[in-house]
Amino acid sequence: MSRLILFPLLALGGTSLLTAQTPTIPPAAEQIAGAVLPLPADLRGSATVLGYGADGKMTTLRKGTGEMTCLASDPKQKEFHASCYHNDMEPFMARGRALRASGVTGGQVDTVRFKEVKEGKIKMPKSPAALSQLFGESYDPVKNEVIKPQTLYVLYIPFATGKSTGLAEKPFGKAPWVMFPGTPKAHIMFTPGM
Repeated sequence: MSRLILFPLLALGGTSLLTAQTPTIPPAAEQIAGAVLPLPADLRGSATVLGYGADGKMTTLRKGTGEMTCLASDPKQKEFHASCYHNDMEPFMARGRALRASGVTGGQVDTVRFKEVKEGKIKMPKSPAALSQLFGESYDPVKNEVIKPQTLYVLYIPFATGKSTGLAEKPFGKAPWVMFPGTPKAHIMFTPGM
């Protein structure tokens, strides 16, 4: 393509073979290192890690021996986001991923999952189950650090309510509270820095 043709295309916001890019899939070791950062150090080495293969599809990068499963940051997303949860939550989480992959969006994902929990198709934890997330502007694999990190901590207690826990069902200062009360997705939200 000559310069005379390429310049007008770029000036008008057109794309060319020179500017089109597909996301680079980080090596498995890098994905694993970032994915386990939401966990305390003593749980990181034994966690199962789901990440992305060369084809861009989610795959198991490491089968763990512990009680936690971690999801690597999606290379298609600009920001970093890793999430780790108790293995007992995997049926619920896996079903959500499958529904989204099939084109189900928004609140419909939970509508389907809640119905399937009620029908006994999705097994929910019998005990509280932790989930930790780490968000950030980006990830530095050399330092194994998230740039501008933010954390989120929750404790899933399916069908919990304010009455069953003694907690508020709406944010209340910096106190823990129950989100999605009375549903399979009920969880206690914790404010970082508590």
